[in-house]
Order: sequence, then structure tokens, then C-alpha cells
Amino acid sequence: MNWGQYRPIFVTKKRADKGKAFMKEHRETLARAEEKYGVPAEIIAAIIGVETYYGRHTGKYTIFDSLTTLGFDYPPRSKFFRGELEHYLILAREENIDLLSTKGSYAGAMGYGQFIPSSYRNFAVDFDGDGVRDLWDSPMDIIGSVANYMHVHGWDLGAAVTTPATVSGDSYTALLEQGYKPNTAVAEMQTSGITPASPVPADAPAALLELVNTQGPEYWLALNNFYVITRYNHSPLYAMAV
Repeated sequence: MNWGQYRPIFVTKKRADKGKAFMKEHRETLARAEEKYGVPAEIIAAIIGVETYYGRHTGKYTIFDSLTTLGFDYPPRSKFFRGELEHYLILAREENIDLLSTKGSYAGAMGYGQFIPSSYRNFAVDFDGDGVRDLWDSPMDIIGSVANYMHVHGWDLGAAVTTPATVSGDSYTALLEQGYKPNTAVAEMQTSGITPASPVPADAPAALLELVNTQGPEYWLALNNFYVITRYNHSPLYAMAV
């Protein structure tokens, strides 16, 4: 899908209203997570909203079956999913998860934040202090774990995420081919005919994105925090929705 098709699925008034209610209900936990991990409360909440509609859609597939099928009957990514199956077996023992009945996505992602088993083991935190990392039923653990994931991957509190830009000439096209990982200083981009719509530090590394909307292409500068969101899900459309 292009951005014009993707955006209406996730950026809706209903989902935003649900997000406001989630933030109000869990404001103290979100504030504590923001203070501890340096990730804004609205980013934490938005990720949960995009992933599972604040817990409405956490998955209907038995995780063990999904990972076994993908690990042994899907050759293109069998090595990856066999590794995730191993992580899941260990995770089930560590967190006392019911191995054969617990459900998640078709790719084995779990809970409100849709952590795959390796991410669950590496980044989930016991934010409510009960000795268990529960990403289904503990809002504190869910919020703390998403915040920790973003923190570990380099979120810079107070820095911009992205900004619209205008382009002129044709030198900018070379930057589009370099992907969405920040790779060029904003000052250098400006010499290629790219003008940010809002102030961005001249020495900040950025990437240039072209997103196709219903009315044609739009251009954005993707900064470090944008790239951090794509460490959660590698799609730049996902990051824009967040």
C-alpha cells in the first residue's frame, strides 16, 4: 500500500479517541515510563494503538502453531522463525506462559505491544513489580516494555521525529534511493534543493522520504527518532502512522 491507502486504516478519529482514553486512564504509568526511559507518553500510547487498537486485536493464532509452521514450512524465513520458536519455548518457561494455548499474531507476536518472542525476552520489563513480565493483562508492564524497547533502540527525548519538506530541482532524487535510515546532514540536504517545513538542526542526520498520497507525492525528513520507530516495525508507513 501507499501512504494514501495506509493512513486511513490507522489514523482515524475512533482510534485517536481510544488513545486519549488510554492515556487518561494510564496517565500515571505513562508519566513514570516517560521519566524513566525518556520516551514521550504519546509515542508509547500511539504504538500500542497502531499495533492492537489498545488491546482490541492481539491475535487469534496459537503462537506455538504459528512459529512451528513458519519455522519448518516457510523456507524463505525458516531460520528466523526457528530462532523465534526457541525463544518462545524458553519464554514460556521463564514467564509461566501456557505453551500450547496462548494466542498472538500469525507471525507469533504477542500482547498489546505485539512483541515477538526474542523481543519479549530482551526488552519486556516487569514495570508493576510483581515478578512477572505480562504483556497481555498488566498495563504497567505493557507501557514500560514499549518504552524500554524505544529507549534501548536510541530514542532521543525532546528531538523531532519528522517534518514535512519541499523539494526543487532534481538533485534530491539521489537521496530517495538511500532509504529511511538518517544518512545526510540537514544542511547538506538543503544544498540539494530540500527545505524543511520546520526548524531542524543543520547538523542533524536525516533521510528523505517520498510518500504517495491521494493527491500525489509528499516529502518528509525522517530523523533519528523516526528511524527508532522503524526498529519496532520496519515499515516507514507504520512509523508515519505512529
